[in-house]
Amino acid sequence: MEGLLLTELGILAKQYIQQGLLIPDHVITQLMMSELESRRVQPWLLDGFPRTLTQAEALDKICQPDLVISLNIPFETLKDRLSRRWIHPPSGRVYNMEFNPPQVQGIDDVTGEPLIQQEEDKPEAVAAKLRQYKEVAKPVIELYKTRGILHSFSGTETNKIWPYVYSLFSSKMASIGAKEA
Repeated sequence: MEGLLLTELGILAKQYIQQGLLIPDHVITQLMMSELESRRVQPWLLDGFPRTLTQAEALDKICQPDLVISLNIPFETLKDRLSRRWIHPPSGRVYNMEFNPPQVQGIDDVTGEPLIQQEEDKPEAVAAKLRQYKEVAKPVIELYKTRGILHSFSGTETNKIWPYVYSLFSSKMASIGAKEA
């Protein structure tokens, strides 16, 4: 994705992100389709795409997903975790004040420079983005549910959800390997 940020679309996408906004369909779809078409090797693991029906329809033109995972994490849990994120802008290092705090609060461990909390990570912005995401993602989740490829996992603790997700991925990868053999 780093190389994409040098393109006009990548720069545009970065501007939306810096404003705490979701990247519009036309921008993210063009970025993703370009990237996916250049990587015809499968399988792919996409995180956060597609999030709208427009994006799902564009993806269908390239491939048909055979596994979709939805993590159902309570709104307050997501808001709390995301709003505890602080970064070191020059390096991109990310800290979380709850589970990956810097050694000295507000200071980057490597350079000793100050950390910042981006506008998009402040509680109000996180709450607005999560509400918007839930609204636009609901039809996509329904689409994949009707296709029989949606697997949902609920909870608040990664160490309790991850074993199930890992097992599902492992069995899917084994079946792909068996088909190719």
